[in-house]
Amino acid sequence: MSTPTRTGHAPIGDLQMYFEIHGDGGVPLLVLHGGLFDIELQFGALLPGLSAGRTVIAADFQGHGRTNDVDRPLAIPELTGDVVALLAHLGIEQVDVFGFSVGGAVALTLAIRHPELVRRAVVSSVAFTPDGMRPENTEAVGAMTVDMIEGTPMADSYRAKSPHPEGLQGLLDKLGALDPGPAWSDDDIAGYAAPTLYTVGDCDAVRLEHALRFLRLRGGDVNGDFVGVPATQLAVLPGTTHFTGIARTALVQDVVTTFLDA
Repeated sequence: MSTPTRTGHAPIGDLQMYFEIHGDGGVPLLVLHGGLFDIELQFGALLPGLSAGRTVIAADFQGHGRTNDVDRPLAIPELTGDVVALLAHLGIEQVDVFGFSVGGAVALTLAIRHPELVRRAVVSSVAFTPDGMRPENTEAVGAMTVDMIEGTPMADSYRAKSPHPEGLQGLLDKLGALDPGPAWSDDDIAGYAAPTLYTVGDCDAVRLEHALRFLRLRGGDVNGDFVGVPATQLAVLPGTTHFTGIARTALVQDVVTTFLDA
């Protein structure tokens, strides 16, 4: 874990959104964690490499890490609005964005709905339509209880960092009822501007055929020797589940930084 050069809480309505800034230089990279994770749990091992030569902004979503919960459901459109407000608070006009799972859904929403904010996007382990997910994953998240995750790093980190450490079951309930927002159409996926790296585990909760569909909608799955390498790319990470989606630090860092620096 690298040492942040700045930390703080951005006032966004009743939300006090925790953020960290690491490194300096280049186009800022915004990193967005998945559900039940936080900055350190999701990106701690990656931050030293990601912030070498660039500024990295990391944020905790509503009810996660050091950000308080508020009286509203968890929903991708609202989480995206929080991120837009955070960037405005920091005075940042454009970023690269790297999001995993819930964070990947927010990253994709930013690229589609706020194209002026996003130069390049890394979208990891997220489906853009409901049929892209294996149904057992959704069912499992909806049934989660504190007892089921007791003793895990997620439970321990939540209690150590949260402004309301007694609220873990409430967070699990909100994650189980997460509103993904409207499904994206093929035109939505094909039409946004930011070059995108889509990553998925080879045994992820996201179906591999869905990842390939994303790539094809974005102009990929071509013979690059003859027509060139498309701006949108796909990385299938071997031996990787949804839970371990970006845990192979050296592999993920190489894939992500190579794409961002292209």
